[in-house]
Amino acid sequence: MKLIVGLGNPGRIYIDSRHNIGFSLIRTLSRIYKIPLKKDNHTFSLSGKGRIEGQNLILALPLTFMNLSGIAVSALLKKYKIDLPQPLAREERGLENLLVVCDDLDLGVGRMKIKSSGSAGGHRGLESIIDSLGSQEFCRLRIGIGRPLNKNIDAVDYVLSSFTRKEKEEIKEIIEKACDCLRVWVTKGITESMNIFNPALSTA
Repeated sequence: MKLIVGLGNPGRIYIDSRHNIGFSLIRTLSRIYKIPLKKDNHTFSLSGKGRIEGQNLILALPLTFMNLSGIAVSALLKKYKIDLPQPLAREERGLENLLVVCDDLDLGVGRMKIKSSGSAGGHRGLESIIDSLGSQEFCRLRIGIGRPLNKNIDAVDYVLSSFTRKEKEEIKEIIEKACDCLRVWVTKGITESMNIFNPALSTA
């Protein structure tokens, strides 16, 4: 069983924000593969179980707000017994069946990068997950949202802003490619995903 978690903030006010690109991708996967997302109070998430090309997986959207994403991810791993022993031990270990989708300020709009592990890189959602799991050894797909051209715009305000009309076309294209990337991750694994998608997209 694999778990794909998209990061974002719950609530209509945040739906189209740059910070919610992870939510947007999971909702797109939900539609494509007909995996309905339902509220689960035990995992503090919207989640659904389904299959991609015969492979079982869980799609999830934490409802804890970005900075507390780790609470939901820990609960999801425990409920579905994905890679995680009971009780949760705080030690470095691989979580190869977990992938987290998040926004990235350091990647331009229309770019993405998939990795097998790594630091939070200043992303509060990833920081929360790493702290909760006691490990940074989990897959992540970062989708670029760019940085503000105006240096006077605060980063917090920027990530909570909406994409421009031109950017929305680029985001539509990258979400389609990201869906294909996640399909490969589910069916063939992280190495194949990195080999196919990082060389083609990291220099776009």
